[in-house]
Amino acid sequence: MNSRRRYIAITACVLLLLVVVAFGISTIREKKAEESAPEYVFLYAENQIADYPTTHGANRFAELVYERTDGRIKILVKPDAELGSEMQVIQQMQYGGIAFARISLSQLAEYMPEMNVLQMPYLYSGPEHMWRVLDGEIGDEFLLKTRDHDLVGLSWYDAGARNFYSTSPITCLEDLKGMNIRVQESDMMADMVSALGANPSKIVYSEVYSAIEQGLVDGAENNWPSYEAMRHYIVARYYTIDEHTRVPELQICSKAVWDKLSESDQQIIEECARESALYERVLWEEREKSSREVAERSGITVIELSPEEKLRFRDAMQSVYTKYCRDQMDILQAIMEY
Repeated sequence: MNSRRRYIAITACVLLLLVVVAFGISTIREKKAEESAPEYVFLYAENQIADYPTTHGANRFAELVYERTDGRIKILVKPDAELGSEMQVIQQMQYGGIAFARISLSQLAEYMPEMNVLQMPYLYSGPEHMWRVLDGEIGDEFLLKTRDHDLVGLSWYDAGARNFYSTSPITCLEDLKGMNIRVQESDMMADMVSALGANPSKIVYSEVYSAIEQGLVDGAENNWPSYEAMRHYIVARYYTIDEHTRVPELQICSKAVWDKLSESDQQIIEECARESALYERVLWEEREKSSREVAERSGITVIELSPEEKLRFRDAMQSVYTKYCRDQMDILQAIMEY
């Protein structure tokens, strides 16, 4: 009996020990899970495809923020316009429905007309000129202006130069007369196309391919990566390099979300946004080159306007300058001379 009782006692102790150990392991795991759970989980809206420079830049931004906040802030990047068009995203951000986004300046200028001066046709002599402006005092001042519209400008992204592409060649100003050209949901871009003698048609980005294919428009205008990524080169075989606009893009944050963050977290986010912008610009340059190569291999015709013809295009923009920069002519001139 003593032996049997001893065996039962030992068994009970072992079982009790196992229960205690299991409970301890479970508690530790739960504690670790609680410690590793993000304090904030935010959505980031991106209307481009997953394999695109701006999307990669957004992902880099999210990674940097997660690392430097030790996992307290997690940002989920949603590409392919999953969260809506850029205009819809801006509206949602103004009340905090979406925390972060990469938005084209053309779209933002619909809410902030003062931004139009940064995207005037033929404003910049080239990419180096644009970055001097945007990375300097002028660019910083415009980032601050977003706060008056319930948004917080974080950094500038590259979107290259926009050019025309069409179903028939555009070799001179006269070729645009009467053409139906797709433009962004932007009044300024529509007025630019009208000033060139064409008919602007506002169509969302995702529907451009079918609009050209069905003959609803004769062409569109965009940069090389967009032209290639959405396979527009299949339906619009003529790409005319006139570099009418260099429209930068912004990483922005909802002010409603921004105001909830500590100053230290705000500083981290700003730093990460600027670092991701430099990363995106390198990717953009590489993508622009490869996109052009893909399109050219498909057999498209590339048309480069002569300096004289570009001057004719620019001269046609005087009414646009006057309409959108009447009270900012000093800034316009400062940018041109920067």
